[in-house]
Amino acid sequence: MIATKGLVFDIRHFSVHDGPGIRTAVFLKGCPLRCMWCHNPESQSLLPENMKRSRKVGEKSFDFDEMVGREMTPNEVVAELQKDIPIYDESGGGATFSGGEPMIQFDFLYQVLEECRRMEIKTAIDTCGHAPLEQFRAVEPLTNLFLYDLKLIDSTQHKEFTGVDNSLILQNLEMLLSRKARIHIRIPLIPGITDTDENLLGIKDFLLSHSGAERIDLLPYHDIARSKYVRLGRDNPFKLSGAYDSQKLSRIQDLFINLNIPVTVGG
Repeated sequence: MIATKGLVFDIRHFSVHDGPGIRTAVFLKGCPLRCMWCHNPESQSLLPENMKRSRKVGEKSFDFDEMVGREMTPNEVVAELQKDIPIYDESGGGATFSGGEPMIQFDFLYQVLEECRRMEIKTAIDTCGHAPLEQFRAVEPLTNLFLYDLKLIDSTQHKEFTGVDNSLILQNLEMLLSRKARIHIRIPLIPGITDTDENLLGIKDFLLSHSGAERIDLLPYHDIARSKYVRLGRDNPFKLSGAYDSQKLSRIQDLFINLNIPVTVGG
């Protein structure tokens, strides 16, 4: 098979929020969704783009443009992962492929996953679930864990706030659950949108009807992306700020308690 180059915008070593153990998170450019609250707006486009940066040297600050997104081969990515194999072995970690949506670069992702399997590197895919069903069937045997977003259970609302409906997302999730794949459900808690009782109870009903998820990760909204929109020269479509309500977060945790699977805050 001819190696396919992928567009990578970040590789983070020693990550503890992208699956179990200590991991290397590989972030791929491109996403089919346009979530209003997106915290990685630099990941959305499938093309490299400029992002303004600032660096302080002594008393002076210097502004410069940085290109977000660089082409890499599967072997180049795996070479980065190999550096951390002793850490994976010690901590039970591995490689997590995120974005954006890593499935949008399917051919590249598949080749990297094949090489990880050959190197015995455990893998996770952090996904919004919006990709062709046959692609998820193809990567499932090569993937040790899926970090699977469930944002909105109502299809109309899902399209309003993300740009696509959720029919394919739910279909892929049902298939993976039926195949006994390891899955952590991730629910972003967006005030007034995804954290309503109606939406959360709808997600709970779905998970009661389609059992098999290993745990639920609640991801409270944060405004870390605010400066990114400025540096990209884009308008931020979602301007909430401040810490998420801790009392509400505790109540939401209790909402899922009778699913008899762990409910954590963060990933």
